[in-house]
Amino acid sequence: MQPQPFTLIGPFAQIITMAGLPDQGPIADEQLSIIEQGGVLLKGEVIEAVGVFQDLLAQAKANQYQVQEIIAPMVLMPGLIDAHTHLCYAGSRAKDYALRVAGKSYLEIARSGGGILDTVRKTRAASPEDLVALLTSRCDRHLQEGVTTCEVKSGYGLTVADELHMLEAIQEVNQRHALDLVPTCLAAHMRPPEFSESNAYLNHVLKELLPVVKERKLAQRVDIFIEDTAFTETESLAYLQAAKAMGFDLTVHADQFSTGGSQVAARAGAVSADHLEASTPVEMELLREAGVVATVLPGASIGLGMQYAPARQMLDSGLCVAIATDWNPGSAPMGDLLLQAALLGAAQKLTMAETLAGLTVRAARALNLHDRGSLAAGKLGDLIAFPTDNYQEILYFQGKMKPQQIWKRGRGL
Repeated sequence: MQPQPFTLIGPFAQIITMAGLPDQGPIADEQLSIIEQGGVLLKGEVIEAVGVFQDLLAQAKANQYQVQEIIAPMVLMPGLIDAHTHLCYAGSRAKDYALRVAGKSYLEIARSGGGILDTVRKTRAASPEDLVALLTSRCDRHLQEGVTTCEVKSGYGLTVADELHMLEAIQEVNQRHALDLVPTCLAAHMRPPEFSESNAYLNHVLKELLPVVKERKLAQRVDIFIEDTAFTETESLAYLQAAKAMGFDLTVHADQFSTGGSQVAARAGAVSADHLEASTPVEMELLREAGVVATVLPGASIGLGMQYAPARQMLDSGLCVAIATDWNPGSAPMGDLLLQAALLGAAQKLTMAETLAGLTVRAARALNLHDRGSLAAGKLGDLIAFPTDNYQEILYFQGKMKPQQIWKRGRGL
C-alpha cells in the first residue's frame, strides 16, 4: 500500500473546529474552539492535526510535506451534514404548492389525491437512469453549497421493486459522487393504493423488502411516517421494533402535525426523531430520557407556511438538536441548508454555536456517524472555507454567503 501523502492547508483567518462541544443542550458562542491563523494537516482522507499554521508549517517544511497556501482571508469549518432529505424523486409538486398558498392544508391536499402519492406515481414512471441523473444533479448543488454528507430516503416507490430501484439509484450515485450519501429505507412513507390495510403493507415490507435491503447492503437505516394520513403509533412501533430486530438503525418522521411520533421513537430506541413541529415539553422529555436526537426541518416549515419546531425550547430542555432540510418535491422544495438554518436561528433565537453544531457535529450524531462533523485528528478531511475573516458573517448573511473552497475526504473540489 502506498503511503498517504501529507498536505498542509492554510493559513485561515479562523478555523471553527466544532470540537469539544457538549453533546446536547445549549451551547454558548464562547464555547466554540476558534483557531486564529490556523492550518489543517491532512494525511490522505483524514485530518492529522489542526493548529496554528506557523507551527504546522515548520513541521511540514521539516518533512517536505505539500503545502496549499491560502492567500485571501477565509474561515474554515467542517463540511455541512444534511441529516434528512428525500432527494431521490421525479416530477414536481408545484400544483400542490399553489393550492397551499391559496389556503388548502397539506393534509387536505393529500386526502384529495395530491401529496406524496402524486410523487409516487411520477417516481415509479421514471427510468433508473432518470433517477440517477436527477439525484446526481441535486447532489451537485448540495456539494457546491457546502454539504459534504447527506442522508437520502427512499419512499416514493412503495412497492418492493420500486423501492429497490430508488435505493439502487442512491447506491449508484453514492459510488460515483464526491458527496457521501447515507441511504434510508422509507418504504413506510404511507400506505400505497395497492393495499387496503396498513398492517398488511407493513408486514409485506418486513417480509419481502427489508431482508433484500439488508442482504444487498442498500441501507442500514429504516424510517416511518407517523401521522393521520400515514401510519398509526401502534402500527409504527411494531414495525420499528421488527426492523430493529433485523439489525437496522431507526429514525422516525414524528410530531409534524400531531403528537405521538416522539413517544414511538423513544420506545423503539430510534437514533433520531425528525420534524417535531407539534412537539410539547412532554415529547421533549421523552426524547431526552431516551437519548434520541431531535432533528428539526425548517425547510418544511417554510414550504408549508407553518410554525418552526421549537428548537430553542428543545435545547433548553437538554436535547441534542440537529438541523436538516427535508429537501423534497412537496413540502420542502428549496433544499438550501445554510439559508434555512440561518432563518431558523433568527426565529428561534439560537446562538451561532447552536446553529453551526446542528449542521455539523450534532447532525453527525443524528446519522450515527463518528468520523465527521468536527475538525480534529482522526476525523475525515471534509472542510469548507468561506470568504470572510469573521465566522459570524456566515449566518449573518443568512445563507447568501456560500463556501468559496471545499475539500471532500482531503481532496480539493
